[in-house]
Amino acid sequence: MIQAIAFYLFAAVVLLSGAMTITSRNPVHSVLWLILAFFNAAGLMLLCGAEFIAMLLVIVYVGAVAVLFLFVVMMLDIDFAELRAGFVRYALIGLIFAIFLAVEIFFAIGAWSAGGLKLDQRIAPTSDKMSNIEAIGHLLYSHYLFVFEGAGLVLLVAMIGAIVLTHRTRGGVKGQKIGRQVSRRPQDATRNMQPPVGQGVEL
Repeated sequence: MIQAIAFYLFAAVVLLSGAMTITSRNPVHSVLWLILAFFNAAGLMLLCGAEFIAMLLVIVYVGAVAVLFLFVVMMLDIDFAELRAGFVRYALIGLIFAIFLAVEIFFAIGAWSAGGLKLDQRIAPTSDKMSNIEAIGHLLYSHYLFVFEGAGLVLLVAMIGAIVLTHRTRGGVKGQKIGRQVSRRPQDATRNMQPPVGQGVEL
């Protein structure tokens, strides 16, 4: 019973926060709604018995959203004075959301401790003697080893391509001359001037 209630609660919050993510006009609010959606999606994964995916959602996606939040703040013209002015006005709403999220976390832990949802084992058969993470690791490094290595090679090629495109030779760019900078003496960089009284320095 508690598993079904937790499922419908998390699913409703995911749908609501997803809708608010795409309808909010403030990009900061959109990112915060997206973080709430990720947390509740992690709760759904926890109910399904996929603890590894739930932790990935919290650690990887919420961490990536934090980086996205940083880029949005840096790239968009946001009035920080206006945001700070509304802090006191929205403090109660933020506190309510924080308490609601904490209650959801305890609710998810209780539902997970009760056994989670009953899934069809024919979809993803696993052994009862190993945990979920052990089963993922066993399949990933045995049956799907070549696919995993292929994905790693694709990411490696993409990383090398990004480095090559970044460091390609372009015209109109003033580059550094390391040897000239290292061999430069202090007397070549500064001049001691003794101008007369009332006369400026000529550059």
